[in-house]
Amino acid sequence: MASDIKKPVKITDTILRDAHQSLIATRMTTEQMLPIVSKLDQVGFHSVECWGGATFDACLRFLKEDPWERLRKLRAGFKKTKLQMLLRGQNILGYRHYSDDVVEYFVQKAIYNGIDIIRIFDALNDPRNLKTAINATKKEKGHAQIAISYTLSEVHTLEYYTKLAKELETMGADSICIKDMAGLLVPYAADELIRALKSTVKVPIQLHAHYTSGVAAMSYIKAVEAGVDVIDTAMSPFSMGTSQPATEVLVETFKGTPYDSGFDQDLLAEISEYFRPIREEALKSGLMNPKVLGVNIKTLLYQVPGGMLSNLVSQLQKQGAEEKFYDVLEEIPRVRADYGYPPLVTPSSQIVGTQAVLNVLSGKRYKMITKESKALVRGEYGRTPVPIKEDIKKLIIGDEKQITCRPADNIKPELKSIEAEMKHYKEQDEDVLSYALFSQVAEDFFKYRQAQKTKVDPNLADKENKVYPV
Repeated sequence: MASDIKKPVKITDTILRDAHQSLIATRMTTEQMLPIVSKLDQVGFHSVECWGGATFDACLRFLKEDPWERLRKLRAGFKKTKLQMLLRGQNILGYRHYSDDVVEYFVQKAIYNGIDIIRIFDALNDPRNLKTAINATKKEKGHAQIAISYTLSEVHTLEYYTKLAKELETMGADSICIKDMAGLLVPYAADELIRALKSTVKVPIQLHAHYTSGVAAMSYIKAVEAGVDVIDTAMSPFSMGTSQPATEVLVETFKGTPYDSGFDQDLLAEISEYFRPIREEALKSGLMNPKVLGVNIKTLLYQVPGGMLSNLVSQLQKQGAEEKFYDVLEEIPRVRADYGYPPLVTPSSQIVGTQAVLNVLSGKRYKMITKESKALVRGEYGRTPVPIKEDIKKLIIGDEKQITCRPADNIKPELKSIEAEMKHYKEQDEDVLSYALFSQVAEDFFKYRQAQKTKVDPNLADKENKVYPV
């Protein structure tokens, strides 16, 4: 039964962030983005997701670009569309928890440089890991959208999701996003979930799903009928597979209904044609692997995200144990239950997956234990959805005490010391944050940036070996 609330659906397009992160390892350059910005700006999107996630790391590491400069250029090009980013809560965009002063400064600079909406999530759905980023976003007058990592388990019930949504609303969420990173949300469950959330919280609800399992577009239809406010889609050349459903398809689906977005398909076609050659080049070069474009039903069978499946295959190939693949897939849910049912998203997906591989290959469960497993059980990543049982704790960390406070409470302010450490590279305030998140990668980029600005001409260098611009 359709919802009584019938209104045009709003759309966030992910072409400039998650779409190319999912399909071509975040390799789209700023130079490739800028020529189409004015067209994207005309569509009428609720927002364009263009920053955060892996884009920051990829800019510095692979593209030799300043991510802050990318953001400024995009902000200059988008005159009326809101710009959105993905932030991993206390992890910011890195792979560990950072001190509160670093999180606050990052949020301040992200909004100052042009971000309107910050989508904040935590891999364990631990609200304590979201608190600082939410407060910082509100302080800077940004829109704090809090994402709930969607997963399936005996504890991830409707009651779990509605209770968590209510808590996040109380904490100051301006909107709530259901982040279905593995494509697990099937259509009728989407209908039920969105109705439950809409009757629990007053803030807008957004749905973000990956097409990995082949159900996302159908789930979007049911979610829209149930009253969801915004859906995430991607322009068709970089849609589907491990990306999001196609923008043009959903626009056409709702055309002539009360949910009609009103978007111009001719304009969308122009935009698609712009991105098509970029896709073709990515396929030709091998940057886009055709394997990520299909439907992987194993995602639904084993609740394992597509990227995690490929990592498992790679790990087993290196050990010459590919025949153990299905044994590992059966072990993953057991390890996940032992570890308190964490959602399988970075970094918990890697932690659970690697431990499952070790359990199978060693022939005895937890004979070999990774340091990341110990950190998770110790509480370094935060509170798991349900407490980890005493016998598992004893097995993994022995008599060590678990961290029961918010992990970042144990991290002293580090912004000043980071700035002192990298001051000889600093050309802009934001460089401190680049270094804070990825010290070695940022240092390599700073050296590259300096080398591009200054060339040494041996005929001009004096006895003191001073560097002269050429």
